[in-house]
Amino acid sequence: MEGGSDVILLDLWISVFGARVRIALAEKGVRYEYREENLPNKSPLLLQMNPVHKKIPVLIHKGKPICESNIIVQYIDEAWHDNSPSLLPSDPYLRAQARFWADFVDKKIYEGGKKIWTTKGEDQQVAKKEFIDLLKMVEGELGEKPYLIGESFGFADIALIPFTAWFYTLNTIGNMSIEKECPKLAAWVKRCMERETVSKNLPDPHKFYEFVMKMQGQ
Repeated sequence: MEGGSDVILLDLWISVFGARVRIALAEKGVRYEYREENLPNKSPLLLQMNPVHKKIPVLIHKGKPICESNIIVQYIDEAWHDNSPSLLPSDPYLRAQARFWADFVDKKIYEGGKKIWTTKGEDQQVAKKEFIDLLKMVEGELGEKPYLIGESFGFADIALIPFTAWFYTLNTIGNMSIEKECPKLAAWVKRCMERETVSKNLPDPHKFYEFVMKMQGQ
């Protein structure tokens, strides 16, 4: 199987977007070389491989870069299509649904979560309510299914699950309990975390909290 130096991942341990790529590579059984980036002092390789956004993660496959985490996950699914499992459903409608929810996570969940630890007082109360409302929308999609798009863990789950590493920080800073507010989502998190591909590739929630506190100078 291809791997090792054929596949390089430029990443950062704390990145929820990088975690998506790590999970997808693990699901597909792809060996790769992991290179930790220092974002205040970006490597020449990162700047060369992602000159547009200058951001991680970047997957380099046979010398060619692929950028933006959801695009990288789709690329992994296609480039290693012979490796099980398939991350996107074969049905076109379900594929579209999976992409819709991955896009929803990027557009709504990321900003919604960040708002909680970057605001205080009344603004934070509003941010908390908005964030729980967003998660309840995801719960509505989940319904009684084991995973977001049916019976199998896949693309939409990979898009969302890294953000659950934020929950400890959000609960602590926002004095809230996401698990109590969204029990179906909490059960889904537990299911996903039973997969080694997920549990071994998520940022440590307590270290993430320390990072946010340091960032805020607390």
